[in-house]
Amino acid sequence: MAKNILIIDDEVSIQQSLSGILEDEGFLPVCASSAEEGMEILEDRQIDLILLDIWLGDNMDGMVALPKIKENYSIPVIMISGHGTIETAVQATHNGAYDFIEKPLSYDKIILAISNGLRFSQLETENRILRSKTKQPTRLTGESPVIRELRQQIERVAPTDAWVLIRGDHGTGKELVAQAIHNQSLTSAQPMVEVNCAAIPEELIESELFGHEKGSFTGAVNAKQGKFDQANGGILFLDEIGDMSLKTQAKILRILQEQTFERVGGHKTISVNVRVLAATNKNLEEEIENGNFRADLFWRLNVVPIHVPSLAERLDDIPLLIDALTQNLTHRGLGKKQFSKEAVQVMQSHAWTGNVRELKNFVERMAIMCSADTISAEDVSLFLHPGTSQTPSGKAAGTSAAFAVPNFKEAKKLFEKEYLQLKLNENEGNISHTAEKVGMERSHLHKKLKSLEIE
Repeated sequence: MAKNILIIDDEVSIQQSLSGILEDEGFLPVCASSAEEGMEILEDRQIDLILLDIWLGDNMDGMVALPKIKENYSIPVIMISGHGTIETAVQATHNGAYDFIEKPLSYDKIILAISNGLRFSQLETENRILRSKTKQPTRLTGESPVIRELRQQIERVAPTDAWVLIRGDHGTGKELVAQAIHNQSLTSAQPMVEVNCAAIPEELIESELFGHEKGSFTGAVNAKQGKFDQANGGILFLDEIGDMSLKTQAKILRILQEQTFERVGGHKTISVNVRVLAATNKNLEEEIENGNFRADLFWRLNVVPIHVPSLAERLDDIPLLIDALTQNLTHRGLGKKQFSKEAVQVMQSHAWTGNVRELKNFVERMAIMCSADTISAEDVSLFLHPGTSQTPSGKAAGTSAAFAVPNFKEAKKLFEKEYLQLKLNENEGNISHTAEKVGMERSHLHKKLKSLEIE
């Protein structure tokens, strides 16, 4: 895409001269005769670099406009002046200018400065993306058939410009799927702009998505770009799309169809080119029947549907997930911990209603709360079912005598005795069945029962 270069200069001859140079090099020049006019243009359209004159007649000069521009936009600014001094150049650089060029302007010098400025801006964008990638892993952990199929779907759809509707329960990793699509897309060099539709108050979501003009509502002290603006040329990820109000859905639909919108409180039409990824944990077909979601918006978003499987659909992946999560905790300085084979078996038999997110939180909790380097099945059982297991006497485990013992070792021994007695009772004294249920070897369980003096 051709880059938009904004020229802010009060001399028409300079505007014409620079416009001709830029057009010859394949750029799209946009001209403004004052700093105020230039800032209005910045609010309305995507600008990639600014050429800003220092002296702008009786209007706001460039040295005053520069910090205002840098405060609101991450755009390289090249200062130009016919009355430049070393002090002026130093001050401009201190205020955020990328470069300083004196008049009369040299063709070669101006093109070199613009090329370097755009390259610098691209490197900054790539660095931001790389930093975000290091914070958030995008590898889908697991080798189960459903995860392999999910990876194949991502590989097929990512290089296209098709819109994707990502569906799945809470905690399954829908955001991770969106990030994986972005990383493998043709616009991976551009940031993916994320919007959590459920986290934004209804009265502010239009401002968040479309931006607003100064004074358009109480608290709007400055004009602001919206998420659609920021995602121009890249990907917009609408998370929890099913939580949008019908009013906002109608506006979203129009924008998605026309790729144009107006800011809150504004009257200028802004055009964008945005690829949309949407995600929801709701059954949108039921929401449509109940009158809570627009059918036309659903069909607009549902170009390529992707289902993210629940943890119950991929129990075989739990050992790999546990390994990945414990390695991540080690990198975070929480110590090197591992789960015993029996502990993993107990975790595989648990109903993870919160899916991978719940599993992640549980692994971290165990790493913090268990002092031993190897976390046992007994440890896992204790933390997985606090206050819910029944002791042989009928008391809840949360009120067991073990909780009144100050010494951890003795409390653990007492809990194990109550827990195994309960499981034996549930299996009518059958040691083989009990060993299978609690994830222990029969010989190990037999020795444990003997050491705890359980008949």
